[in-house]
Amino acid sequence: MGWCFIDENDRYTSKMLSYLEADMTAVVPLLWTIEVCNVLVVSERKRRINPADSSKFLSLLSSLPISLDTSVPNQYEICNLARRHHLSGYDASYLELAMRTGYSLATADTPLRKAAQQVGVTLLQ
Repeated sequence: MGWCFIDENDRYTSKMLSYLEADMTAVVPLLWTIEVCNVLVVSERKRRINPADSSKFLSLLSSLPISLDTSVPNQYEICNLARRHHLSGYDASYLELAMRTGYSLATADTPLRKAAQQVGVTLLQ
């Protein structure tokens, strides 16, 4: 979501965007679509962006090679990861996906990065 906001678009988020623009595929949990919508709508309400900017951002996202993981996640594992690493259930679902699939994790979230390192998930640098 850092690509959407000038104050959050840093070197790391720009690098992740360039990976996707070079056809590196990202796999995200199904809740990602709801999270994107929530971030955009809340940001509109706070007047951080306007609906036209949200539409542009959604167009960008739809043009990128982002795949939704349609398998049923292990809810027990997500809860255990959230408890053990003091993560939200949402963040733990990304960690569970990376652990289950063996994919690397791309995140700028410090607690999620720390948890990934603790469980042996590779982080995209």
